Amino acid sequence: MLQPTHQSLQVAAPAEGASPVRAQPGAWGRVPVRERDQDNPWHTDAVCRRDEAGLFFAPSKEPTAARLSREEAAKRVCSRCPVMVECREHALLQPEPYGVWGGLTAAERRVVLARRRRRDLELKKAARAAAGPVAAAG
Repeated sequence: MLQPTHQSLQVAAPAEGASPVRAQPGAWGRVPVRERDQDNPWHTDAVCRRDEAGLFFAPSKEPTAARLSREEAAKRVCSRCPVMVECREHALLQPEPYGVWGGLTAAERRVVLARRRRRDLELKKAARAAAGPVAAAG
């Protein structure tokens, strides 16, 4: 089973001559993301591929203290992963309903998605308000 992983959100800019990067909006702003081709998908570099799936997905009827401990351990694995941002974006775009993906639990991903929807609505309202007077004058 594929397990998501991450790296710290504080990604340094690549050195001159390093592999190409593109800016991609992440859950907390713009972060560099390595370009990937179809022959080398992001999950091939995931650190969690070497860990037990049980660390990233809850067993049934798991006690709260055990769940929190397990999720923190999974997030530590994610924090050292070179493809954390890609994993997180995958989980947000799918959306993945279970497990720790990209350093976020399912509940944390729901919060991120709600914030993104709210931000998108605000941007659309602002665009309509800005376009309104111009359209009326034209």
